[in-house]
Amino acid sequence: MIKLLSHLSYVAITTPDVEASVEFYEEHVGLKVVDRVDGRVYLRCWGDYYRYSLVIAPGDEPSLETMAWRTSSAEALEEAAKRVEAAGVEVEWFDGPTIGRACSFVGPWGHRMTLHWDVEHYRETSGDEASIFPDRPSRRSRFAGAPRQLDHVTIATSDVDGFAKWYNDVLGFRIMARTVLDEAPISVFSVLTTNEKSHDLGVVLDGSTRAGRVNHYAFWVDTREELLIAADTLMENGIPIEYGPSIHGIGEQNFLYYRDPSTMRIELNTGGYRNYVPDWEPNTWKPSLGSSNLYRNGAMPMSMTESFPPADGPSATEEGVPDEIKDLLLNPYTQHG
Repeated sequence: MIKLLSHLSYVAITTPDVEASVEFYEEHVGLKVVDRVDGRVYLRCWGDYYRYSLVIAPGDEPSLETMAWRTSSAEALEEAAKRVEAAGVEVEWFDGPTIGRACSFVGPWGHRMTLHWDVEHYRETSGDEASIFPDRPSRRSRFAGAPRQLDHVTIATSDVDGFAKWYNDVLGFRIMARTVLDEAPISVFSVLTTNEKSHDLGVVLDGSTRAGRVNHYAFWVDTREELLIAADTLMENGIPIEYGPSIHGIGEQNFLYYRDPSTMRIELNTGGYRNYVPDWEPNTWKPSLGSSNLYRNGAMPMSMTESFPPADGPSATEEGVPDEIKDLLLNPYTQHG
């Protein structure tokens, strides 16, 4: 089987106040604006190898507009599109800024995904932004705890295992692990990857009736110390930390969660394992094993079950599900839509 996808290349989000979000990502996250086109703002981390990894677009509410993956070749892009169409999903072709010919589709659970091969490889060659190190596309950021690059995106869906199986069967995502409730055989979380990372796509159970929601997206910092410095700096600037710093059980990454002005959740992470096993069999975790918190000593705030856009019910997390939807999940007479 041809390897179709290589890695997550960018996420595009919507927000009611584009400029407030842009200012936040520049001043408190440490990203750089590289383009403004038709009201959309394109930003990059200092270590992103492509021109941008985050797009902020105007919208009525915070949401995920699309999540984009670069394919492994031009041929893989054509093959991926054929497989999506063969699975009964309509594919739209378009020319995107600095990514050329690309295709887009809305998956069975309402999430838009973009696939592309062409990119603009970013490189600062002169001036203050140029790095003295040949492998770096630009100089390390002067902002404390600024992320090096985009890492992953975690969506919310009504069927965790079904979502994972579809993206595994159709696009070749590897399923790496999942979390099942201690009380019942109900999957509430799964992680998938297109490469050797523990995941670049996370999936949490959604208790709402609204399709296509996102729980968070994550940026990567080089070291745990940088993550702790970022937490310190956020606190000093009056930006609340939602969860962490700590270490996830699944993936074993150090993590830190906080919000942007639109309420969209951002994660900073680092560490974690690399997995090169081609016939890896995904393990099943229980919340009691510390799937979210490796140390099993810190309660996840219930605010973490909020996904975007806001809807009529919460989502789960790596740690499990909130009491608000647990009764419904465990009630054998519940009618699941």
